[in-house]
Amino acid sequence: MANPSAVRIDKRQNGHVDLTIDRAHKHNALSRAVLAELAAAVRAQGRDPDTKFIVIQGAGDRYFAAGGDLVDLSSIRTSEAAKAMSTEARAALDEIRSCQVPVIAYLNGDAIGGGAELALACDMRLFRAGARMGYVQAKLAITSAWGGGVDLCALVGAPRALRMMARCEMVSAELALQWGLADAIVHDGREGSDMREFLEPLLQRSPLIMRAIKRQTQAWRAGRGYAERREAEQQDLVATWTHDDHWRAADNILSKAKS
Repeated sequence: MANPSAVRIDKRQNGHVDLTIDRAHKHNALSRAVLAELAAAVRAQGRDPDTKFIVIQGAGDRYFAAGGDLVDLSSIRTSEAAKAMSTEARAALDEIRSCQVPVIAYLNGDAIGGGAELALACDMRLFRAGARMGYVQAKLAITSAWGGGVDLCALVGAPRALRMMARCEMVSAELALQWGLADAIVHDGREGSDMREFLEPLLQRSPLIMRAIKRQTQAWRAGRGYAERREAEQQDLVATWTHDDHWRAADNILSKAKS
């Protein structure tokens, strides 16, 4: 009998795709197999021309993801195996970082260790009220493993990143919003008005625009040079300016101005 899928895919209306890590009984822990399945789902949905954005969440209401699956990772004992694990898992999160469309983490519960790294691999983060994020890897006498330390420093700066990692601090949703780790706090649940109001402007954009915007932000994140980023911006401008979507929007505004 085949193993059940650890990642649920729900294609909602108008280009919105939900991916749910469906391991609530394991606190949504991230085994290597789960990371590979999540990466494959992100890659496939990002390549779908109708997709505008992807939301990643955990099952249940306690954990977004409680870090790496220690049972799965307990056999990794050598330097070579540790490097291979890190390379493989980092490549899985790179599928999120480089996805063709924006990827949003909805922290339905706590994001801990590798779960925090997963959340920061995403482009935006929405915290359920009461959810927390913690880089607690030092409690296991290790550092961040999957590129998440780099992401953390980029978002909050080196001093706060050092504070979070050295103290294994569980950062509240309110503090995360203050520091730029969170983009919004959701007070009324996944299907409530807070989430709808945040996502509605994204639903109004076309898939073409969402991909063009993601290319620009991903180029900065990947450390591409100033001239290269400006050239990419101009290429996207030409492609979107000459598209029918632009002229429909412009003509609509012009017709209202003339009336």
